Amino acid sequence: MAEAERIIGTPDIPEAAGAEPEQSVPGSDATAAAEPAAESDGAKDAKGASEGSDGESGGAAAGTSGDAVDGATADGPKDKGKRKIAVLFAVAVFAYALDLISKMIVVAKLEHHEPIDVVGDWLRFNAIRNAGAAFGFGEAFTVIFTCIAAGVIVVIARLARKLYSLPWAIALGLLLGGALGNLTDRLFRSPGVFEGAVVDFIAPKGFAVFNLADSAIVCGGILIVLLSFRGLDPDGTVHKD
Repeated sequence: MAEAERIIGTPDIPEAAGAEPEQSVPGSDATAAAEPAAESDGAKDAKGASEGSDGESGGAAAGTSGDAVDGATADGPKDKGKRKIAVLFAVAVFAYALDLISKMIVVAKLEHHEPIDVVGDWLRFNAIRNAGAAFGFGEAFTVIFTCIAAGVIVVIARLARKLYSLPWAIALGLLLGGALGNLTDRLFRSPGVFEGAVVDFIAPKGFAVFNLADSAIVCGGILIVLLSFRGLDPDGTVHKD
């Protein structure tokens, strides 16, 4: 009997037969469970790194934006002041050019000739030489008026550094252009430097003869008086007394 069992073999025991699959199943389940866990941890790490990168980039962007805003705020008044200074010098150059060109034409075409009637006898062009101030006043103080004109130009140049008001820029530009126009005559016309006579040619009826430089000075002065009454300062601030 024992010999027969040895030859035929011992039949498989169900428990023994299923032992190996049971061992492999738990192992595979543990591996499968470990892999998602590892993936989950990696995903968390990647997400954390991404969030950190986003936070850093957002902070950098915010810092850059803040710097840009601060830079714009800091540069704004400077740019505004530069624009007003440009307006001042543009008005001055325009007024000076008109005065200079008109005087050249008058000296070439009208001086030593009969006056030209423009509006009947109410307004005429009559070329004369004026050694005094505007409208023919103070002919004995030519040198003094020359120094005053030069001083006005210096004062306007100093005020331009703190200029933030467009009306003031126009007013000071008219003053500067007119002062330069008459100062050019004082320096370069006869009888000599600082004593030159200004060319006047606009002659309204019953009024003194003047030129475009005088007109620019008067208009600029009137505008400055109006701005002062309104309480507007050259730096753009408004005050009320």
